[in-house]
Amino acid sequence: MDTQRETSIRFETFTWKIQNFSKQNTKKLQSKAFRIRGYKWRIRLYPLMKNVDHFSLYLMVADSLPPYGWDRNTYFKLSLINQLDGNKSVVKETQQKFNGGYRSWGSFFVNRSVFFDSKQGYLVNDTCIIEAHVCVSDLSSLEVNTLNTNSPTSKSKLGDEARRNSESIEQEDDKETETETSDESETHSSTSCGSSQTEGEVQSSDLTLKDLLDLGSLGKEEAAFVPLLEEACIWHPSLIRSQRKSSRWFRLWAFTSLGQVLYLLKTSKVKDMNEDACNRLHGLWEELVKHSGFQLSWLEPYVESALGMKAHLEKTEVVNKLKDSVVALEIKMKKLRGELAAAEAEFEVTRRALVEAKKGFVELDFNADLGYAMF
Repeated sequence: MDTQRETSIRFETFTWKIQNFSKQNTKKLQSKAFRIRGYKWRIRLYPLMKNVDHFSLYLMVADSLPPYGWDRNTYFKLSLINQLDGNKSVVKETQQKFNGGYRSWGSFFVNRSVFFDSKQGYLVNDTCIIEAHVCVSDLSSLEVNTLNTNSPTSKSKLGDEARRNSESIEQEDDKETETETSDESETHSSTSCGSSQTEGEVQSSDLTLKDLLDLGSLGKEEAAFVPLLEEACIWHPSLIRSQRKSSRWFRLWAFTSLGQVLYLLKTSKVKDMNEDACNRLHGLWEELVKHSGFQLSWLEPYVESALGMKAHLEKTEVVNKLKDSVVALEIKMKKLRGELAAAEAEFEVTRRALVEAKKGFVELDFNADLGYAMF
């Protein structure tokens, strides 16, 4: 994006204050529709069912629009406000293109247990505060096209997009019985929006990892992978979709193998990536790519970076040895310079003493005869 376009984009903020949270229907909880520059939006909470242990939020299109023939380029941030320490507020920022196939985008924010712990600051006095910061541009390319249905719908090239089911969303938006919170405030602020880093996207889906795997049957080692796998599935729902028709044992192998890779990347340090660790990671990764059926382009750069650590460590070892040699030689040269300076000082003292000693001194031939005289 060039400078001219960056300066034309501004954030506008909608604040959703949810009071009496414990009394809300958290399976169907969404904000009232709010309008920014003529576009209608909602914030929606990922259904907090018994088998969901994460708190996730979505920004969704609230306009009644056809399933094709329109798109909406948007920069936005969703913020879960920490009411005890503003520095601990969780903010997820991204740039996305909404259209008939992609009406809702969102992300994992905190673990469910963290959210419900009032000492953490996200749910205080049974109240939580959520903000949507939406960047709307004056550029014509960001205008919604609802009339020209013959115009092609732009397709996102991002891997693992969070695809929403168009029909189900339209039906839900048309329902007036949908649960909404009554205490909301809308504020608008105009702030410059520069380039945003694209984050992973989330699809709202009824299927979770717990629906595909018997997590209770996992061993202690495999159970450690579960939080990482659940987070990955939230950001990349294709992981769930790709295994819906697989056998129980294949799912277990696929997700366990993916969990091993994620756990290795999460817990290993650069110094740990020796030849054995790299070989292990390489073997796991090859098996995953060839046989799991997962779309793993989002993870590939991190695996390649980790595998490249072995060469980096070897290079680091060479560099460190040379650094040590340079330091040792500098110390030796400093010592020799000190010895040289001392020798030069001693030389000067001795030279001056020699000059003084030579005054009135006559050299004799030591081989000459001493002799004596008779007269």
